[in-house]
Amino acid sequence: MTGKLILVRHGETEGNVAKILDTRLPGLPLTERGVAQAKTFGSNLIVPPQRLFSSAALRARQTGGYIEAATGVALEVLEDLQEVQLGDLEGLGTREAHEAFQDVYHAWHFGELSLRVPGGESGEDVLARYVPTLQRLREEYLSGPDAADIVLVSHGAAMRLVSRELTGVPRLFAANNHLDNTETIELLPAENGGWECTRWGRYPAPFGDAIALTGDDPMG
Repeated sequence: MTGKLILVRHGETEGNVAKILDTRLPGLPLTERGVAQAKTFGSNLIVPPQRLFSSAALRARQTGGYIEAATGVALEVLEDLQEVQLGDLEGLGTREAHEAFQDVYHAWHFGELSLRVPGGESGEDVLARYVPTLQRLREEYLSGPDAADIVLVSHGAAMRLVSRELTGVPRLFAANNHLDNTETIELLPAENGGWECTRWGRYPAPFGDAIALTGDDPMG
């Protein structure tokens, strides 16, 4: 069996605690708890990954840096893997702003990818910048029969959307199941260029629709 692509949500940030919509680069830093989460994630990896990557956001780079320190695998920063860009909602923490984003984001999970966050991205925009990088990583590091896992530190909303579109996990499951900080989505290369989702946060495959809504972090 070939290696997996392990997408890791970054550690807790000041924005997560305050429930601020923080998506523009470079973004807010990790909290002390977020640092501890990143250190724990790295120390819990039984086998170091063959490669370690992160998005360009500060919180992802910081999380990746602590994983690097724990595993000895050098962190590489990649472009185009930042969080969904929220445009006019950036920096807001109101209930109205959260609901405005979630209305659009939920619609994406049910196929309305052309909808756009006010002043920000559409689902199509997110997929267009994010998916080609994953495909390149697959070709370079996961194509051989003896390939080992690679770890990519990224962002909850982007990870969930991209993983649902690549793997076809049930739409309601993907829409409802948020990721806590440093939880993972694990993708296994499948035949014909596809991907299979083997883990989504706390849940191993297979996934069903009838799982209750988890999490209250709008970007999780």
